Amino acid sequence: MVEQSSEVPISGPDEPAVTLSETGPLRVDTERKLAQTLAELTGTAEVPVDSHFFTDLGANSLVMAQFCARVRKNPDLPSPSMRDIYRHPTIRGLTAALLEAAPPSAGAAGAPSEQPAPTASPAPLPRTSRWNHVLCGVFQLLFFVGYSLASGFVTARGYEWISAGAEPGNIYLRSLLFGGIGFIVLCTFPVLVKWVLIGRWKPVEFPVWGLTYLRFWLVKVLLHANPMIFLAGTPLYVLYLRALGARIGKGVTIFSRSVPVCTDLLTIGAGTVVRKDTYFLGYRAYAGRIQTGRVTLGRDVFVGEKTVLDIDTALGDGAQLGHSSALHRGQAIPDGERWHGSPAEPADVDYVRVEPARCGTGRRAWFGLVTLAQLFFVYIPIAIGGVYMVFTGIPAIGKRLDPQTAVLTRPELIPDALGVSLAFFSVFLAVGAVALYVVPRLLGLLVKPDRVYPLYGFHYTVHRLSARMTNLKFFAWLFGDSSYIVHYLRGLGYDLSRVEQTGSNFGTEVQHETPFLVSVGTGTMVADGLSLVNAEYSSTSFRLSRVSIGPRNFLGNNIAYPVGGRTGENCLLATKVMVPLDGEVRTGVGLLGSPCFEIPRSVERDARFDHLRKGDELRGHLAAKNRYNLRTMALMLFLRWVHMFALTLFALVSVDLYGALGHVVVGTFLALLLAFSTAYWVLVERCLLKFGRLRPQLCSIYDRNFWLHERLWKVPINYLNVYNGTPFKPLVWRMLGVRIGRRVFDDGCVATERTLTAIGDECTLNAGSKIQCHSQEDGTFKSDGTTLGAGCTLGVGAHVHYGVTMGDGSVLAADSFLMKGEEVPPNAQWGGNPAVDMPEAGGPGRAVVTTDAPASATR
Repeated sequence: MVEQSSEVPISGPDEPAVTLSETGPLRVDTERKLAQTLAELTGTAEVPVDSHFFTDLGANSLVMAQFCARVRKNPDLPSPSMRDIYRHPTIRGLTAALLEAAPPSAGAAGAPSEQPAPTASPAPLPRTSRWNHVLCGVFQLLFFVGYSLASGFVTARGYEWISAGAEPGNIYLRSLLFGGIGFIVLCTFPVLVKWVLIGRWKPVEFPVWGLTYLRFWLVKVLLHANPMIFLAGTPLYVLYLRALGARIGKGVTIFSRSVPVCTDLLTIGAGTVVRKDTYFLGYRAYAGRIQTGRVTLGRDVFVGEKTVLDIDTALGDGAQLGHSSALHRGQAIPDGERWHGSPAEPADVDYVRVEPARCGTGRRAWFGLVTLAQLFFVYIPIAIGGVYMVFTGIPAIGKRLDPQTAVLTRPELIPDALGVSLAFFSVFLAVGAVALYVVPRLLGLLVKPDRVYPLYGFHYTVHRLSARMTNLKFFAWLFGDSSYIVHYLRGLGYDLSRVEQTGSNFGTEVQHETPFLVSVGTGTMVADGLSLVNAEYSSTSFRLSRVSIGPRNFLGNNIAYPVGGRTGENCLLATKVMVPLDGEVRTGVGLLGSPCFEIPRSVERDARFDHLRKGDELRGHLAAKNRYNLRTMALMLFLRWVHMFALTLFALVSVDLYGALGHVVVGTFLALLLAFSTAYWVLVERCLLKFGRLRPQLCSIYDRNFWLHERLWKVPINYLNVYNGTPFKPLVWRMLGVRIGRRVFDDGCVATERTLTAIGDECTLNAGSKIQCHSQEDGTFKSDGTTLGAGCTLGVGAHVHYGVTMGDGSVLAADSFLMKGEEVPPNAQWGGNPAVDMPEAGGPGRAVVTTDAPASATR
């Protein structure tokens, strides 16, 4: 393994000093016990104390995680972390480092020391009664049904009013009025509900499933359902947050669509920039309770992409928080300092790399007015009036909308639904593909690379439109995890050099600011969740620049790769890694963690299938995988069309029944749509598994077991977001095969392998958390079960890997990455990337840095 570069920031000394006592019996005894533990785990007779864990012994991260777990169970041995393993990859080096860091009384057997006390259980919290849980679900169901009925009633009356217009001009005006009023109501209703039900948010704590929680949930749901989310990145979005009670200064730009809920606890100073995919909710769920707290950003603050700001956090004036970073509860960045990592720590990297431009209040106001004009006079009338005219022009729909020809039952109902759904589906595929490849290329000619443009102007509008079009998720979902994703991305504008086709070059989730400034070297493979950050922003300007990823790299899940990333050829970027922006260009190594540190590029277990990636073996297996992927794509397109056909059939039946039952039938359509979609996709997934369960795998990506796994990833689960924060989501998880306990609170967790996941009673799963029971590194695929014990908590944005066991009552902090094979003891609090034993910020051993940001934030 390449030795740790001095440019990669790792907290703590690189070479801990070894005291004289470590050369005595204590050190020898610790070395012997550590070597014996590793030998038992690997099945070898002896482990030399100077042998390298990875290059000499052939171990891998999973084996070493299990080694750490075994050592932690021995009270006579100091507790290592995976970071310790990678920094000190021999028994002798690890022993020296652990004894240096351990208290004098800690150590091996034979030392006169007291037994360390076991982790204390937290104070017991009042248990939520079963009746509260049931009544909460009943109220949430009644609210959804009532909202559906009200929406249906308004939609039906609006249609009747628009249909009274005889000419296109009249239809346009009526569509403008109805759509404009509807948009205003959808935006203002959550604001009114928030002020009526909540008033001003305050730092409080309350149990889930109770009356206070119901008020909280109602406001949260309405905020997430309102259309202002789509105006993130404009001054209108900032004004909306102010209307909800947030204290926000002038010149603030927010790109994240993660809507803060407890807005009165949010303070953002003038000139601050918050990049996309940032969580700053103002609340978190912890051990079955909702905790609200302040999030304070001073003046001229920069918050990077894929970051998490937990409650009770702050950034002082001029402070910066880098990409893929987090502030845990109680952390604060002093004025003018730059931090990164999870949890964040001081750094020297400047994340604001674009020069300012002239962008005053007048420019922002003009952009907001133009945006509103486009919305009210173009998009809304076209969306409403255009849909109406299309529907009335289609005979299968128009004859049912006409009272003189509508009949309660029609024998041609199914043929009509078949024709309409097939036509819509075909037109979407054809027109979508043409528009995707033509329009962005024309728009791309108008915005030049490496040139600074002011925000909220013509070039900014063009860039936003191009980014939205080229990040359409449907086609990436369709072509991802197959050889055909390469042709799709190249058609968008990616520079993929000379492609070495593997059949899994990119996953189904990849996003960018612009596709025309992306270069990916030959032989590189990318998993899901890659965000190519090739637009740089200040509070007044932006610039598009090229992002280049070197050849023969492998990128894991959920990575933000910014302009100027310091990685070169033949690198492994682990899941949730923070890509370095300073120091030497890393080559031939792996990078793990936030902030990152070097690990081996690969180990023997991950290279056992490399022979399948060369010559005739590759050609034969790749051809077989391509055929399987084609069948998968055809199957998924067919299943999508069947879903659309069923919804079209329901819509036609609703129109037929409209004359007999009135607005009630239209109102129930939304509820019926959700219920059917849930049942349909659950049945699809269970049928693909033949109503069985996935089994742990260690195989090549050219193994048919892996191809089935890929097929399951294409089953949509977006409908689950509607159930967030309700008792119904655990029921859906159970139908999908998750072994899940009672009264689990799920505020937005994702489980990628449902049948390999086990979740205990009364667990708390926060927004953006993820349970991923698999890993792919180059051509090797690995999966195993993950178990969360009763009462566990996953923080906002936390990521749990495969083969993990979390003990009862344990906690994983926000934005943490719990690596494969880890075992978290009961009632322990872990955090960080990679996660280690870490008491919550502000608790014992975690100092809270103070800042004067709250006083100066909005000036």
